[in-house]
Amino acid sequence: MTTHPLHATAGSATRSAARTSVAAFAAILLGSFLLYGVGFAQPQQIHDAAHDARHSFAFPCH
Repeated sequence: MTTHPLHATAGSATRSAARTSVAAFAAILLGSFLLYGVGFAQPQQIHDAAHDARHSFAFPCH
């Protein structure tokens, strides 16, 4: 039996919300690492690359 795409069940809505939450959490973790992990890195080249990338996206860093 197939379901019509316009008639979502409660179970599929719950699974969709759970997947969205997991994806959002993963994106926040990755973004936090990129901003803070690389931004405060000790090697000067990595720091400079992250610094320039922040400025190119108009992210205030100083």
